[in-house]
Amino acid sequence: MPITPYLFFNGRAEEAAEFYRDALGATVLMLMRYSESPEPLPPGMVAPGFENKVMHMTLQIGDATLMGADDCTGQPVFQGFSLSLSPPDAASAQRLFDKLASGGQVKMPLDKTFFSPCFGMVADRFGVGWMIIVDTA
Repeated sequence: MPITPYLFFNGRAEEAAEFYRDALGATVLMLMRYSESPEPLPPGMVAPGFENKVMHMTLQIGDATLMGADDCTGQPVFQGFSLSLSPPDAASAQRLFDKLASGGQVKMPLDKTFFSPCFGMVADRFGVGWMIIVDTA
């Protein structure tokens, strides 16, 4: 049974989908806006101005699935976790790291460690934490 991360972007989900498509080669499998709901939404569920924001999206990144939406309840806080990517080599790791760091914040520069020939941590422009690690195998 897979675990699928579900991230809330407070109005920036479509921007995030485009960013992950460029940075990680993500494919948008599904994207539905609140205004496209097949059933009426409960009163007060959608904040004014959020009608055309993302109610649900599904992205495919390699063999993994990432889901998300625009939550209109406040600023998202991505704490206590990171998403981890395992590219095949240092060159691929550097490319992914640089793209995720664009507009974000490097937490630990990409470098050799005792457990990996190439490891680094970054928070992307949405505040989502990423760990890039090349396996030693």
